[in-house]
Order: sequence, then C-alpha cells, then structure tokens
Amino acid sequence: MTSPPLLRGAPIASRLRAEVTLAASLFRDQVGGPPLIATLLTDRHPSALAYRDAIDRGVRRVGIDHRPVELATGSSSDSLIAALASLNQDRSVHGILVLMPLPADLSVHLVFEHLAPLKDVDGITPTNAGRLHLGLPSLRPSTPQGGIEILDFYGLPIAGQNAVVIGRSNVVGKPFATMLTHRHATVTTCHRQTRDLADLTRRADIVAVAAGHPGLINRAMLKPGAVVLDFGVNVVDGEVVGDADATGFAGLGIAYTPVPGGTGPVTTLVLAHNTVAAAFASLSGSLDAVATTPILL
Repeated sequence: MTSPPLLRGAPIASRLRAEVTLAASLFRDQVGGPPLIATLLTDRHPSALAYRDAIDRGVRRVGIDHRPVELATGSSSDSLIAALASLNQDRSVHGILVLMPLPADLSVHLVFEHLAPLKDVDGITPTNAGRLHLGLPSLRPSTPQGGIEILDFYGLPIAGQNAVVIGRSNVVGKPFATMLTHRHATVTTCHRQTRDLADLTRRADIVAVAAGHPGLINRAMLKPGAVVLDFGVNVVDGEVVGDADATGFAGLGIAYTPVPGGTGPVTTLVLAHNTVAAAFASLSGSLDAVATTPILL
C-alpha cells in the first residue's frame, strides 16, 4: 500500500525561521535592541512549563529575547492584573503570552480584559479576535495561523473547499474557522454536541481537529484525498499522540499532519513572527502596522 502523504512542519518552520531572523535583525538595527517576548506563568503545570521551554529555545534562535515571569502559587486575581499592567507598560516588552492553563481560581477573562492588544502575540484579546473576524490587520492566534501556513506551503487549496473544524476554542477552533472562511472555504464547525460527526467529515475536503480527544478521527470518517490538520496534543501510554488515528490512512491518499512533528514546530515560529510584528507595530502604536511588518506571513 502507498504510504499517506505527511504534512511535516519542519520545512515550514525552517523557512519561517530564516524570515523571522531577518525581521528581528532589521528591528534591532532600527531601534538598537531586540524584540522581546515575556511569558507569564501562573501555574507550574507540566504542559505550561514544556511550552515555555519550547518558546525560549525557539525565539532565542531567531534573535528574539525572552523574559520569563512567574507568579507565586496561589496568586490572586489582583496579582495577575498587576503583572499584566506592569508588562503592558514596559516599553522593552513587545509581546506577552500568558501560559495556559490558569489555576482554577483565576479566570481567563482577566487576561482578555487586561492584556494590551498591541502585545497580544497569540491573538486572544477581544480587540485582536474582533479584527480577525472583520478581516482587519491583527495579531493572529499562532496555532491556527500555523495551520494556514501548512496548507499554503504544500499547495493545498482552500478556496471552494468544504472544511470541517472540530473544536471551538477561542485559540484554535474558532479562529481557524474564521481564517478558512476568509480564504473562501465553506466551513462547518463541530463540537461535542454535533450529531452524526462522521457524516460531516466524510464530505469534507479539509478536516481540522482540535478537540483533545485521541483517536477521534479515523479512516472510516474520511473520504479519499482528504486533508487532515491535527492540532491535538495528548499523552497516551507515555507517548504524544494527536486527535486523529492515522494508522489506517494508507491507501486513501489522505494528507495529514503527524503528531508530533506537524503543526507544533510551525506554531512556535508563528509566535516568533507575531512578536516581531508586534515590535514593529509598537513604533506606531497601531495594530494597522502589523500589515506592514517587513516579513509577512
């Protein structure tokens, strides 16, 4: 049987790394200092710590500085608000990423309300989410934007395609559905209350899954030649797996992102790009300037 095509993230990450390195150098030459991203940790959750380490390695490699900020265990809402205010006001900080998950007693809405949109490098604030919806220049959520980069890099069509997005989170599912719509796909958003999911996915040209449910998508739910973007990250028996069971894809010509090695490497580089874009936008104080960053996605 023919092996299914793999949509690996490494070649896209390599291209982005070169472009972001150049853009960071241009910014440094212009202002005398590097772009800087601050990560704010509120809970020493293993996934948050792992992501912070990945960000540190990724951004430093392209000439972006990283400032890790950590709140004490059990910090109050006021402490989170104060930390965000301090980073918002610090002109040497160009991007801020609040690492998830937050402790149960801290609401993510505090981040939405108090993070400066111009430093919101993962595009989660109402301002950036609204501008994305309206098609205005914005800092876009890095994971779904990485998905768009993968489709474009491999020359996979979006316009006119039927797409199913499984998952409706504010950081992946919803923005990815919006991005696909802006690119003229016909999009169906699905979630745990969706009836007859397989009937929908079998008609889809593109299936994007970000549900946190290992094995949710399998061969029987896809048509030959479909494209599967697997944003899922799950640990099963000590191994990292996605939301799609790719073991049965052989022979169907299904192009898919492996986990690990698919969307993950691209996400970190898109975040680095957003940090450089935010740094340049800070010179004018307007998100409109994101569209004029020297290196664009």
